[in-house]
Amino acid sequence: MKIYISTDIEGLAGITDWNMEKDDSQEFRQLYNDQVAWVLEGIQQSFNNDQVEEILISDSHSKGNNLNYNYLSKIDERIALINGYPREDYMLSGLDSSFDQAFFVGYHSGIGKENGNMDHGYSARSAYKIWINDEYQNETTINAAFAAELGIPVTLVIGDSALKEQLFTEKMFPTPKYVSTKKSLARYAALSYPQKQVQNQIIAAAKEVIDNPEPYSAIRPYNHPLNLKIQLANTAQADVIDLLQDVTRLDGRTIAVQCPNMKKLINEIIAIVTLGGTQA
Repeated sequence: MKIYISTDIEGLAGITDWNMEKDDSQEFRQLYNDQVAWVLEGIQQSFNNDQVEEILISDSHSKGNNLNYNYLSKIDERIALINGYPREDYMLSGLDSSFDQAFFVGYHSGIGKENGNMDHGYSARSAYKIWINDEYQNETTINAAFAAELGIPVTLVIGDSALKEQLFTEKMFPTPKYVSTKKSLARYAALSYPQKQVQNQIIAAAKEVIDNPEPYSAIRPYNHPLNLKIQLANTAQADVIDLLQDVTRLDGRTIAVQCPNMKKLINEIIAIVTLGGTQA
């Protein structure tokens, strides 16, 4: 069995503002590493732990240089870690059809979600709303569709209450096992649940989906071709991106690209938001 773990930070307990990353970087990194470590503990406690041969972790926050390789390797010697940016497939680098399950850890709501803590889509500086085939998306649903094209179920999502509302109440992707780490109160405010509670729930959830993934194994593919539409934060970003040959400008801030598959679509998003960030 091979497990893929894509990690982010905005959906983690104890983190409510991007300023923490630079103002209290040691505490920020410890919170990030510890909550990923709890996922590894859950895998280790599963009845099927001895069947897990490989655990690939993709550090997918910002430039992907946040997780501590030595710390996590001491917890589980099976892990491999992907760091750095830019890279192909970004949050899902290294994911292929050989994996059995994918976990999304520290994920968050998409831009515009009421009370969504640090709500955004791939880049808070450049991307605003994102649609596929005219359906509004967040990072979880887009990345889950990428995994679906490879036949890989996303069985576990760990994030805040605002993302849970989008996935389940708003029925964007109501199939994974879900652990809420905090109640989102506003863009820069949240109520983080007691640490022991979050730790126990993460460990139990990871154990559960390793032992019995079937209830959470639905996949969510899209009809092809895929029509990607991105609303940028400002017109200057759209001006630059409009110079790309495969881009159609729909209005002052909105561009569209037609993609043959999710791999192309993911990498178009990463290229667009990165280029757009140079004109933020």
